[in-house]
Amino acid sequence: MRHISNGIATAVAVALLAGAAGASGPPSGPLTKCPADAVVSGTVCIDKYEASVWRVPNATTPNKLLVDRIRRGRATAADLAVGGATQLGASVTDDYSPCADSGQNCANDIYAASLPGVMPSADITWFQAQAACTNAGKRLPSNAEWQAAVAGTPDPGPDDRMSDCNTRRGSAVATGSRSACVSSAGAFDMVGNVDEYVADWVPPSTACGSWTGGISPTGDAQCLTGADPTGTAAAGEPNVLMRGGNFNIGSFAGPVAVETVRPSISFDIIGFRCAR
Repeated sequence: MRHISNGIATAVAVALLAGAAGASGPPSGPLTKCPADAVVSGTVCIDKYEASVWRVPNATTPNKLLVDRIRRGRATAADLAVGGATQLGASVTDDYSPCADSGQNCANDIYAASLPGVMPSADITWFQAQAACTNAGKRLPSNAEWQAAVAGTPDPGPDDRMSDCNTRRGSAVATGSRSACVSSAGAFDMVGNVDEYVADWVPPSTACGSWTGGISPTGDAQCLTGADPTGTAAAGEPNVLMRGGNFNIGSFAGPVAVETVRPSISFDIIGFRCAR
């Protein structure tokens, strides 16, 4: 009897270990559900909206539950207001300090949220964007993940300034306010509004062109022309990729638009979204 019991115990232990290993490994197939603030795109959850960045006071003490809601994708603008959180980068202002351009001093300070009806945060460096995603339990999407999630978003021509993607207004608009600017997965504003950082780094580029032929009828921006592996074109710094175009780029915005910028640079046309 003892021998049988020991055998059962061993089998149960092996099964538990196998289950744990499977849980920590890669997904076996496409996801079927994401948190409320994100949409399913293959094996990844992509934020439904461009990121708004929030400074959460007392993030590890009284506001610990608010941070938990942010990380679970359940925080609302009302929750953030009740917690005394302040949105950063929404007024064409670099107000992220003491979170530094390098991403230092950002822990337990700034958090990225995916919310409808707010201005996307901009004037942020790549390092700060990555920190905001990380603090929220997320990360910047890879270039390939971003490309998969943008599929189905219209390749813009004229901007009617009502429902079309925001590519000619001259300033950003509230997240999700352009109802026709949505991907097949359900992600809003992936074309236009603000350029979106992705995780990938590349050598500096020396020129911009545009996609031709059947890739982009409108000639989306293609700024990977004349790559400069020596780094002399950009003061020795690598570049990071930005996707989708912005509110000022007109027909150069689109689902295959790609531009590059130094990761230490911040502009009012550059924002981001996160992924899980």
